[in-house]
Amino acid sequence: MKRITLSEHALERIEERGTTKEEVEKSIREGEAAPAKLGRLAFRKNFSFESEWKGKYYAMKQVMPVVVEIDEELVVVTVYVFYFGG
Repeated sequence: MKRITLSEHALERIEERGTTKEEVEKSIREGEAAPAKLGRLAFRKNFSFESEWKGKYYAMKQVMPVVVEIDEELVVVTVYVFYFGG
């Protein structure tokens, strides 16, 4: 598999949205791929959460990194996180 690189923006979104670099990489390697805007790829993977996020309990979270392919590299340009089940 191609090398995964995180942009500065993606690193900021990881912290801001409550996920980890490991979950982002796992989402890319094991998640479901789908086309995204501007010829990019999005990957989705659900993780058990069973915790609170911003004062509300959630059972699951979905991590969705958006990447651009450059040669032998996948550059993560942003990361979305969705919380659900409670």
